[in-house]
Amino acid sequence: MSTYVFGHTNPDSDSIVGAIALSYLKNKLGEDTIPTRQGKISPETEFILNKFNGTLPELKTSYAGEDVYILDFSDKAQAPEDISEATIVGIIDHHKLGDLTTNTPLECWIRPVGCSNTIIKEMFDYHEVEIPKDIAGMMLCAILSDTVIFKSPTCTKMDTKICKQLAETAGIEDYKALGMEMFIVKSEVQGASPRDLTTRDYKKFDMGSVKVGVGQLEVVDLSVFDNMKEDLFADLKELKKDDNLHTCMLLLTDIMTEGSQVLVVSDDASKIEKAFDIKLENDQVWLPGVLSRKKQIIPFLQPQF
Repeated sequence: MSTYVFGHTNPDSDSIVGAIALSYLKNKLGEDTIPTRQGKISPETEFILNKFNGTLPELKTSYAGEDVYILDFSDKAQAPEDISEATIVGIIDHHKLGDLTTNTPLECWIRPVGCSNTIIKEMFDYHEVEIPKDIAGMMLCAILSDTVIFKSPTCTKMDTKICKQLAETAGIEDYKALGMEMFIVKSEVQGASPRDLTTRDYKKFDMGSVKVGVGQLEVVDLSVFDNMKEDLFADLKELKKDDNLHTCMLLLTDIMTEGSQVLVVSDDASKIEKAFDIKLENDQVWLPGVLSRKKQIIPFLQPQF
């Protein structure tokens, strides 16, 4: 029986590329694994797959009775609904430790680095398995995406070191230029529906007795949202209702200015104001220097709930 490899709901490039890379590694080590995904991919991920001839993992949302490797998450809120009926044989992640539990021992690689693919590269090195050129290129892009081309506070020396190694394997000289090319694609929001945008990179978190949803859109010029905010706010209200959330937030992140405009829909906005020591104006606020949801948003929100 095959073991499935997948990342969180609303998968980003780290989750998709990580599933491909980890599955390749495990197959080389003699296991039978299949990379899968929990949802549709973003334009950025499509760009990466097209550039490096990657095969899109199959869509799979039910894993009852299956053995699985999960990557880039360990929170139930980001897992398939029947994850408790699956056997988790391994977790590879770079976020806070979530609330998933297992009934059997498992392989666990959890490190405070900027990207899950950084950890997967360390796994390749540990097992002395060579990374194919195209997979190296995809892994490089995933790390550049998650670390915002090394600008994110989550970025570590290990991320930058491994990017150089992957770039050499992939035959890419100017990998920062590749990162900018990728973020320009990521900034294309025209023509997308509000729901496509609010959930493009969206995660739900269990915080105390309530659920909080936080989405993020990273662009090279925040002005692309000038005529969209009213529609985005309207959809956040609908998303809050659909997912039964206490609070729904959307980070509009400008990677050049290095900060985020945060849109908030909440049952108690004072919790957000206390978390960041700010005052919301028209349910939004500019947070200078904020690029990372995992390091600069969630750790401050969690204590308020």
